[in-house]
This record gives sequence, structure tokens and C-alpha cells, in this order.
Amino acid sequence: MALDAGGYPVTRSAGGVIRSAAGARDLAVLETRISGCRACPRLVAWREEVARVKRASFRDEEYWGRPVPGLGPADARIAVVGLAPAAHGGNRTGRVFTGDRSGDWIFAALWRAGLANQPTSTHLGDGLELTGVRVAAAVRCAPPDNAPTPQERDTCNPWLARELALLPDLRVAVVLGGFGWTALWPVLAAAGYRIPRPRPAFGHGVEVRLEGPRGPLTLLGSYHVSQQNTFTGRLTEPMLDAVLGRATALAGYPPLTP
Repeated sequence: MALDAGGYPVTRSAGGVIRSAAGARDLAVLETRISGCRACPRLVAWREEVARVKRASFRDEEYWGRPVPGLGPADARIAVVGLAPAAHGGNRTGRVFTGDRSGDWIFAALWRAGLANQPTSTHLGDGLELTGVRVAAAVRCAPPDNAPTPQERDTCNPWLARELALLPDLRVAVVLGGFGWTALWPVLAAAGYRIPRPRPAFGHGVEVRLEGPRGPLTLLGSYHVSQQNTFTGRLTEPMLDAVLGRATALAGYPPLTP
């Protein structure tokens, strides 16, 4: 497998993503392979242009400008699945949901739920550690207008499928937004979970229990932590806390003491 200038294995096609993801033996290998993916030309061009031009407030920083891997331990019982990295958030910092206001929301909520050691995630090396939860995105590259195409979503799906497969204790998936909800169904079907027909519609607080080869998996829907939702009050902190509280209960984690 060829390496790019940063030393990451390069994947250039949808078929290559399938093969590269399937061959990743652990999360560390998967993260490295995700970081070298160039399978979607439109996304590659956009993420690299943003990294080159930069936002004025970050002009002195070196942008990551690559696909953004997930974050969290392999023994996580909870997965949080978002949409895609922000152009000047994860695409800049190299860590999912890090360096933007959406990240401020989700990591503060994970901290309140006892799943993170601190309420902020600003940059690599800031001391953040997650416990019991893995955070990832359905699409790994920052897309123009925050809108990946269906083809880009499907091309990226094998990365998510392998990531979830490498979480042997997974019991709950918290899905942020309708895009991630749609992306997750074919991933779970391919993994052997019995999918209801018709597929349940997305909604905040929706709960769906699936049976699969590794036991039950519960999907929990939550409005995305986008500024469009948080600024307008469509998603509030108590609403997000309620979903994560339900996730920790379903995962069998002890409740936080007051």
C-alpha cells in the first residue's frame, strides 16, 4: 500500500476503502488508514483548499486537512455518530468534533455524563480522554456546505462499519442528526443486525432496539449539535443530557452520584 507525504496509506477508490477498512486489525491501524483516504475527489479538493486558505483567526495554525478518524477506547459500550468534520474544526485540529462550537456542546455533554474527563476539546494534546464512548462521523472529510452527497456517504461507510466492528462491547449508538441515522442502517444491516421494515424515522429521543450477532444494540436519535440547532433552541443541554443519560443506562454504566 502506497504512503503519502505524511506517511499514511493511500486509498483512492470506493473498492479500495472496502478492502482497506476490512483489513484493519485494530483501531490504531484503522485510524491511520482513514487519515490517508483520497477516495472522494470533491471532498479531497475542498478539505485541502480550506487547509491552504485557512480562516483568518487560524492563519498561524497548520491545518490537518485530511479525513478525521474517530476518538475513544476500544472497550466503549457507546458510540456517538455525527455527520462530518467542520471545515475549521476537525479539518483544522485533526480530531473529531474538536475546535468548533458543535464540539463544545458534545464534549461538555459527555463530561456531564461521566464519559469524558474534561468538558472541552480544543486541540490535540489538550488532555482530553474519553471513557466508555467512541465518537466518530459518518463521513470523515469536511464537505462543502456541510453537505456530503449520498455517493460520498456510501463510499465512506466501510470505515464506520469497521470502526463499530472493532468495538466488541458496543451496546448503544447515539446518532446525531438524520444524515447519520440514514448512513447507519446499511452499516448495521451488513453487520448482521435485523433491520425493521420500514426503517424507523429519525427523531430526537427515538429509541430502536436491534438484535444482531453480538447481542442487542440500541439506537438513540438526537438532534445534531450544529449551531443551527443549538442557537435556535431546537436542541438544549437538558435534551442532549437526557439522551446521553439514557445511553449510559442502557450501556450498564453506573449513574453519576450528585
